Amino acid sequence: MDRRDTIKSLLLGSLAGGALLAGCRADEKPGETAGTQAPQTEGYGRTPEEMKRDAELHQETFFTEAEIAMLALLCDLILPADGQSGSATDAGVPEFIEFIAKDIPEHQVPLQGGMMWLNHRAKRAFGMTFAACAPEQQKQLLDEIAHPNEEAPELQPGVAFFTLLRSLTLTGYYTTRMGIESLGYQGNVTNIWDGVPEDVLAEHGLSYDEEWLAKCANPNREEVAEWDENGNLMG
Repeated sequence: MDRRDTIKSLLLGSLAGGALLAGCRADEKPGETAGTQAPQTEGYGRTPEEMKRDAELHQETFFTEAEIAMLALLCDLILPADGQSGSATDAGVPEFIEFIAKDIPEHQVPLQGGMMWLNHRAKRAFGMTFAACAPEQQKQLLDEIAHPNEEAPELQPGVAFFTLLRSLTLTGYYTTRMGIESLGYQGNVTNIWDGVPEDVLAEHGLSYDEEWLAKCANPNREEVAEWDENGNLMG
């Protein structure tokens, strides 16, 4: 099982409870990416005051271009594209994280400070920034902070940063259409019922009226069944 399949299984098993509570963001229309769209009035589900504030946040810029580029790199290392689905940046996750940083200011220092810490760690280990490191070097650096390690206290700032970033990345990705479709989640769909099996009906000496079947049990029916006040099929 690869990393992406592992994440899917964890999400489907727990509904990503912790990640989904990491922050609130503007609602999006189906098909939109995580953080790139300004709020819409129709069907938005927010009060006028909330919509005004969200619109103001969308007009602000918090991260520098270099920080956004580093966020994009990190998000795609957490959730890269595969043969079926796009990457975290394809879903607009870096923009979503910036929106969250503006919406929940207490995330600002951990995110910016965490990127500074990671760059400093990369320079000490390899003499260059994280983005300039080779892929195997980036993996080595992230593997150090991907899981809590009480025996390495010097890594704890990095562990806290990566835990937050991973949570926001999963939240941003799996609340977009792309992310939901990658899970194979279909939502509420109409059940298809084609009646009691014929062998069961035959065992009891029963059968369906063909007109009733055509209207009530055929999933491709064009004529909708109508009932009278006594519950009898009409027409």
